[in-house]
Amino acid sequence: MLAAVGLAMAVALPLAACGSGGDEAESGPVELTVAVWSLASTPEFQTLFDAFHQANPDITIKPVDILAADYPTKVTTMLAGGDTTDVITMKTLADYVRFAGRGQLKDVSSLATSADAGKLAGLDQYKQDGDKYYALPYRQDFWVLYYNKKMFDAAGQPYPTNLTWDQYVELAKKLTSGTGEKKVYGAYQHTWRSIVQAISAAQTGGDQLSGDYKFLADQYRTALALQEAGATLDFGTAVTQKTGYASMFESGKTAMLPMGTWYIAKILSEKKKGSTDADWAIAPLPQRTGASGITTFGAPTAFAVNKKAKHAAAAEKFVQFAASAAGAKAIAGIGVVPAYSSDEIRQQYFALPGMPTDDLSKKAFTPDKINPEMPVSDKTAKVDTILNEEHQLIMTKQKSIDDAIKEMETRVKNEVN
Repeated sequence: MLAAVGLAMAVALPLAACGSGGDEAESGPVELTVAVWSLASTPEFQTLFDAFHQANPDITIKPVDILAADYPTKVTTMLAGGDTTDVITMKTLADYVRFAGRGQLKDVSSLATSADAGKLAGLDQYKQDGDKYYALPYRQDFWVLYYNKKMFDAAGQPYPTNLTWDQYVELAKKLTSGTGEKKVYGAYQHTWRSIVQAISAAQTGGDQLSGDYKFLADQYRTALALQEAGATLDFGTAVTQKTGYASMFESGKTAMLPMGTWYIAKILSEKKKGSTDADWAIAPLPQRTGASGITTFGAPTAFAVNKKAKHAAAAEKFVQFAASAAGAKAIAGIGVVPAYSSDEIRQQYFALPGMPTDDLSKKAFTPDKINPEMPVSDKTAKVDTILNEEHQLIMTKQKSIDDAIKEMETRVKNEVN
């Protein structure tokens, strides 16, 4: 018991010392409110709450649970109305920039410049007003290539070690078999525009807000080549049938799946339940020909302190805990990828039951560069709509790649810039 109390004090004291200094620590029990989405189906939240309470017994957490689809709108209304919920989860960077720009979040720059904060992937994306931070990331997802080893073995193909996109297309063709309902695809490209546009931007250095979209052409040629070869499910069919990427992979309908690391927690859970027999592992995302290193894209998720928080000091303590080694250990234990990165955390992650432990999977987990999925500015929402509309027209072959890119450039120039 004494050891446990000592540990709790050791965790609590540095956190209090590193606070922004705007509020004195409260004495006695505190009930901290934290805005989250879909609590029942997002176990990382309760996991963090339990770990934090164990380290800080005087602080209990009361979740403010909001439906995922309603979250941005609901939080916008809450903050505009002077709501005093203490901690607000930043679901997207676009939401964060909007709330920070309106002065609705507390400055936590002192927490963001601590020694431990230097180990947080995605932290730079929360820098505002030159050198200020209004949130700290607690998780950082990025894209990898999932593959089913059984299907590779059956086809006599080597695992996808260092693929270029051209090699990925050719491998997908070789892994495709069957017809009709029994057809198995070599790869499944989900319908999101990110599978083409965010990958292309990350690996070419292109800017999705720039209004110049010629950098997208090669990646669209790759996507259409897969589709034309019948090596992936047709885009129009996937949209019409509302195909889920998880069901495609877990049912053995595809051998390869480019997707984010958030999927790891789900497939670990499904394997534990026995609902899939996929012998899965991960590899680095394919790269452009001639590229050096592994470049992928991703997005962080963060906690922020409400500027009008009722318990600001306790809120800061929670935000820093979630972004610390202790918070990282808690969520890594359930298969969620933390923003805090260290050898110890990676070892813990790969020690999870059902987690692949081969060198290729570990290599995929340590890319050389993770670029943002989408730059954030006051233009982001409008540009996103335009790019998504043109993406659908390309993938359904209603427009050629060149014509759609020209239309993207024209529309962004006239409607946004």
